[in-house]
Amino acid sequence: MSDKQFPEGMEPLGKSSFRFGCHPRVACYKSCCRDLHMTLYPYDIIRLKNGLGITAAEFLQRYTVIGRGSNPYFPSLSMKMADNEEKTCPFLGEGGCLVYKDRPSACRTYPLERAVDRSPQRGRPEEFYFLTSHPYCKGHMEETEWTVREWLRDQWVQEFNNMNDLWAEVDTVLTANPFKGEGAGGPKQQMAFMVCYNIDGFRQFVAESGLLDRFSLDKARRKLIRKSDDELQKFGFDWLKFSLAGQPTLVPKR
Repeated sequence: MSDKQFPEGMEPLGKSSFRFGCHPRVACYKSCCRDLHMTLYPYDIIRLKNGLGITAAEFLQRYTVIGRGSNPYFPSLSMKMADNEEKTCPFLGEGGCLVYKDRPSACRTYPLERAVDRSPQRGRPEEFYFLTSHPYCKGHMEETEWTVREWLRDQWVQEFNNMNDLWAEVDTVLTANPFKGEGAGGPKQQMAFMVCYNIDGFRQFVAESGLLDRFSLDKARRKLIRKSDDELQKFGFDWLKFSLAGQPTLVPKR
């Protein structure tokens, strides 16, 4: 039982169930896919660009807007809405989501919101889920009941959460402003941006610089890094924590 205090009106679901459904027969279907400010996390971009069959650089140019989020020292990315009257999501089609299999974590988690308590005194992070609702959403009137665990499993949320938790660790490092003296857009920040958001550019950098050869990595991990964008991003996150904050996430070769 958690002793964490939450703002008034916000109570974690815990093991309680909730009712929700989203399908073409719901009256508000597709209403939520308009005029959004949707933050995109690094793993969202990997999934979307691979699903679309384009490079990360192409995805960034076509579908993202760079802005300032909660971290004052590192830019945030959000989805660029279509240039039409309703400002729809660029991946909204007549029948619904065109990238449903690879939709961002915010889309697949709704109607839940996730919060993670990373307070040092807790020993290890603890996650909480809250039920959120918008006035236009009729999905809450559907009969299907879910527990949090059932919803996360059904929507394949956990793999996104795992990667987003690793990103949160990097974001904590970036929030400490490891770019001091460079200012916005300096070489360290540009490198961090590439690692986090342009995985194809980072892959090219790794190949050309021989970065993997600078660290003691077992053969199995090297193989996965060369093959998988997910594993390359994990390595990139370790490298940023090592190089920007001095954390012992990698072991240099002697």
